[in-house]
Parts: sequence; structure tokens; C-alpha cells
Amino acid sequence: MIEINLVPDVKQEYIKAKRARTLVISGAIVVGMAAVGIVVLLALYLYGVQNIRSNAIDTDITDRSNELQNIDDIDNTLTIQHQLTKLDELHNQKNVVSRFFDLLVAVNPASPNSVSFSQTSFDAAAGTIVLEGQAKNGYVAADVLKKTILGTSMSYKDDNGQTQTVPLTDHVTAGELSYGEDASGDQVLRFSLSFEYDPVFFARSSKNAIIIKPNRQNVTDSYVRLPESLFSKSTVDQDGGDQ
Repeated sequence: MIEINLVPDVKQEYIKAKRARTLVISGAIVVGMAAVGIVVLLALYLYGVQNIRSNAIDTDITDRSNELQNIDDIDNTLTIQHQLTKLDELHNQKNVVSRFFDLLVAVNPASPNSVSFSQTSFDAAAGTIVLEGQAKNGYVAADVLKKTILGTSMSYKDDNGQTQTVPLTDHVTAGELSYGEDASGDQVLRFSLSFEYDPVFFARSSKNAIIIKPNRQNVTDSYVRLPESLFSKSTVDQDGGDQ
């Protein structure tokens, strides 16, 4: 069987082009309709669902606000809650006051220059310590106490775990000195000493704190400045008298 194509080639190309155009137009129409549908859905979500959710949230906020306002002493409750969040911070800022008693033991000279404290003042806000008391050994004991305070230091570990050593103070102020009698009738020197201390001495951040006492020796100016070779024991003559 023989088939003869009587349609010219130009006509066939035209038909193919028309079909392709139809397909493109159809596809564009489908894509456009899909895009329009997406836009409509987004518009519905934006202006519908979002408004509904926003209104629901506003209503919930209003209800909860009214509920809180109906609670008695709400201001005090909120204040307490805020203070509870600051407990850890306040705890770290507290001074380790128990070290003060160790400090009093450390700065008290050894006998015969030991003293008795009648009143002590520890002012954490001003960073000062005031010591008042009496000494049986008079001015010598008061001077030894002052020098002992200046020679006292503390070793501790900082936040980085490094060992640090700091002096207690670099200056001691002596108040009025006067003689009086103690409860047993003995004559004693009444004294008052004050100084500013290094804050790390009582800081909670100072770990493994060790108060280092100065050498237990006579630290008065007259003794320190004079060599021991300048003095010697008195001699005894043949008759037993002192020379």
C-alpha cells in the first residue's frame, strides 16, 4: 500500500508550532492559576488566621492581666520574686565575718606585750577596723600591736586558682592613749587603733584563705633600730655586786 502525503512541509511546521504554542499557553494558564491560588491562600492566612490568633493572644493577655490584678499584694509578690533571683549574687557579696576573730588572734602580740580588747568595730561598708583595749605593758605593748597589724598578711586563691598574698593594711592610726586601772586595780594603758583593711581579707571569693602572722618578736622602733650587740648583761664583781 502506498501513502502519499499531500500536505506541504510548511503546513506541517505550522501545525507543530501551533501545537507548541497551545501547550505553552495552557501551561502558563495552569501556572498562573496556581500562583493566584497561592496568593489567595496567603491572603487568607495573613488577614484571617493571623488576625484570629492575634485576637486570641490579646484576649489571653487581658485575661491573665485581670487575673494578676485580682491577686492580693501582687506588688509584694513580684518584689519577693525579684529578690529571690538576686539571692546568689547577694550571697557572693557577703563578707566572711568569721575571719575577723582569727584576725584578732593573729594581731595580738605574744606575752608580755599581749593586749585585751574591750571593744572592736568592723565596718564592711567603710572598709575599716577599730580596736580598743588595754595593755599591761604600756606604750611598748601598744607599739608592738601596731607593728604586728602592719606585719600581718593573708594568702588566698583567686578566681583563677592562683595563690595571692596581700598585706592587711599599710597604715594604722593611733587614737588617744591614756593610763587607767583595770578590774584588779593594776595600771594599764588604754589604747585605740584604727586602719583600713584590704577587702580580699573578708571576701567570699578569697578561697583557702590563711592569715599569716608576723614573726613573734619585739618590733618596737627602739628595738628594731638598735643592734643587739649594743647591749649585754651586767657584770658581777667578786663581792657579788653588779657593775
